[in-house]
Amino acid sequence: MRPPTLNIFPSQPMHVEPSSTNNHKAATALVSSTTNNSSKRPSEPSMELANARNNAPSSGPETAKAIKREGNRKGPTSSNSEHEGPKTPDPKTLRRLAQNREAARKSRLRKKGMFFGGILGGEQGLPVGISNISSEAAVFDMEYARWLEVHHRLMCELRAAVQEHLPENELRLYVDNCLAHYDEIMNLKGMVAKTDVFHLVSGLWKSPAERCFLWLGGFRPSELIKVILSQIEPLTEQQILGICGLQQSTQEAEDALSQGLEALNQSILDTIASDSLSCPPNMANYMGQMAVAMNKLSTLEGFVRQADNLRHQTIHRLNQILTTRQAARCLLAIAEYFHRLRALSSLWMARPRQE
Repeated sequence: MRPPTLNIFPSQPMHVEPSSTNNHKAATALVSSTTNNSSKRPSEPSMELANARNNAPSSGPETAKAIKREGNRKGPTSSNSEHEGPKTPDPKTLRRLAQNREAARKSRLRKKGMFFGGILGGEQGLPVGISNISSEAAVFDMEYARWLEVHHRLMCELRAAVQEHLPENELRLYVDNCLAHYDEIMNLKGMVAKTDVFHLVSGLWKSPAERCFLWLGGFRPSELIKVILSQIEPLTEQQILGICGLQQSTQEAEDALSQGLEALNQSILDTIASDSLSCPPNMANYMGQMAVAMNKLSTLEGFVRQADNLRHQTIHRLNQILTTRQAARCLLAIAEYFHRLRALSSLWMARPRQE
């Protein structure tokens, strides 16, 4: 006899499903073989599953009723909450929430300042020239950047108001907003002057071209008057006298502050060099010299504050001398002047370098 071979070629095409009779026979054979080859214990889970399926419909209505009763029990509470609607907070709560948001914003700025000013320099070992910035100075730089963004928006609104020829009373609102914004930067500088006056004097928060004209942490008010004179004409005789007097008094105050700063620098140099500069120095004399020099150096904050007050008074004094429309053109001219200095700095930084 020929040996049996594997039936690898089916008698029917594979896409044709077998008849129900064959399926029934195969299922009967599979059940019988399972019953004969297995014990009775493994078949118990199948019977339990079948019983669970048979009992499930009977428990369905009871479960649905229980869920419905539970929903009815909770229903009135949810419906009442929906009908009540959101409650409007009282003004005291709104004010407290606004204060909390402002405190959180300042806290984030302080953390960022500490990160840029202290952690980067201390943990990553950056050079002193890069990381030698206090956390207060870093916060001031970020606040100044935000101030510039708001300043640009205010100037755009003021320019549009001037071009639309709004009445004097409406234009005055735009001018007052811009003046109040200048007061804000003066307050910011006053706060950082208490902790890091050298950051203001160095001008690192300004663009490179602006630093060329830096004077005690800001612009010279007398030079600014010269810049805007051609932008606010025509002037009455009384206005001309007022502006000329303002420019003269401003120039005298600038000269007095410059002379005082020069005298301070010379005094500090004399104090440091009063003893021998030999190395190693006499430690007793050395520490005494440093203490005297530090006391003298602390007066630098007073010079910067007086310079900022002079700048602040000059802008507000011009606003009093000029009409509302002239004051608007004056503020626009000042903004355009500093904008061009920043643009010049950007062009200078992007210039092609030669090897």
